[in-house]
Parts: sequence; structure tokens; C-alpha cells
Amino acid sequence: MEAGTIDTLTPVLQSADQWHEILLLLPLLVALEAVLSADNAIALAAISRRLHDRSRQEMALNLGLLLALVFRIVLILAARWVLNFWPLQLAASAYLLWLCGRHLVLVFNGREEGLEADGGADAGLPHPPGHPHEHVAVGLGSVIATLALTDLAFSIDSVAAAVAVSDRIGLVIAGGVIGVIALRLTAELFIRWLEVFRHLETAGYLAVGLVGVRLLLRLGLPDLVPPEWLLLALVAALFLWGFSVRNPVPGTAGPTLAEAD
Repeated sequence: MEAGTIDTLTPVLQSADQWHEILLLLPLLVALEAVLSADNAIALAAISRRLHDRSRQEMALNLGLLLALVFRIVLILAARWVLNFWPLQLAASAYLLWLCGRHLVLVFNGREEGLEADGGADAGLPHPPGHPHEHVAVGLGSVIATLALTDLAFSIDSVAAAVAVSDRIGLVIAGGVIGVIALRLTAELFIRWLEVFRHLETAGYLAVGLVGVRLLLRLGLPDLVPPEWLLLALVAALFLWGFSVRNPVPGTAGPTLAEAD
């Protein structure tokens, strides 16, 4: 979800006929992009965490989002075609739902494995570093490609909304650049926060699933598409839950089984 998808911004952007007025809106747009792209950013942060080394994570984010920016610009230039090509929108929805479902399966399998290995003592707790469910060893190129593809899937809905708001391609491209910059900054923060807050990654992937469901509803059942305020409220509730529990500090007693659930 991005600033371009918020219906209440449409009259504001449409009335900004002069570039100096648009420049006055840029701080607001940057702030909105940083907040509204949180679901996208957390997915990108989780993907980049598959690389164990922090410098490689940063390189993957830089190169992956640079490639994502190229994809966004191509998507903007081809937006009219994209709006009428439902298979691409269906593929984006399926990909986002697959990302969410795969994470939930891994979480469930990890919890079951913890119950079998530790007699229930660590059920639901985060796995220690090096555990097979903590990070999956992958190559740098694979992570870069996955980052770019994930952002592309997120961008389809927002680009369609942005083009509907304004027919000035330069303005829409500027919004895409702002979105990628905001993603880069917020993804860096989420990489750190994912190490601290136990439910944050799952909350982010559930938000990803909501975006996928929204895309799917727009294709098949447009009358059932939830209003923006409801979607924002659901995402906010997910992130409140995501930030609600910290991971135990190494060397200290972790939460009990009752607290874990």
C-alpha cells in the first residue's frame, strides 16, 4: 500500500497544477510513503535477512530496489496496458498470497519442530541463530531478483491508482522514486526491528496477504473491495501486534509457554 492508493489524496494531487505546489507536497508524500509502504518494507527486509552478512543485506537492498525502480518506471510507462491486462494483476496477487502462505507454513512447521525437539518448552519462540528455520541460505543474485519481483507485485496496484490520479507521467515517476527511497529507508529499520520483535515478521507477511486479497477482489469481486480506511486499520492492528512482544535477550529467561501464545 502506498500514498498513491489513498483516495483522499486524489483531489489534492489533481489540484497541484504547478511544480512549486508539488514540491510543497513532497515532504508529505515522503512521510506517507514511509508509513504506508511498511507492509512492503517488512517483506523486503525479511527477504534480505536470508543473507547472514549485514553488508550483503545492504548490497541486496540497494541493487534489488534499484532494479525495482527500473521495473516501476516501465510499469508506469505501460500503465494503461497493465490496467487492462488482468493476468498480470492476477499473477501479482497470487505471488503476494504465496509469500504470505509460505511464511505461515514455515512458522507452523518451526513451532511443531520446537515442540518435538524440546518437549514444548520452546513452542512458538524464535529459533536461535543457525536454526534451519531462522534463515535460509541463498545466493545474493537470488535475493536481489526476489526483492525486485516482490516490489513489482506490490507496485501494480499503486501504479494503477497513481495513473488514475494524474496523467502527468513525470509526477507519477517522481512518486515512484520517492516510494523506492522510502522503502530503502524503512527496510533498513525493519531489518533491525525483526531481530527485536518476535511477531513482527509474521505481522508483516499477514499485511502482505491482505494486499494480495485486495488485488484479487478487485479483479473478481470489485464490489467487495474493502475501503481504504478499513485496510489501513487492519494493517495498523497487525503492526501493533507485531511490536507487542520482544525476543528474549540472550542469557536471560525467555517467556513461558503461556506468554508465548
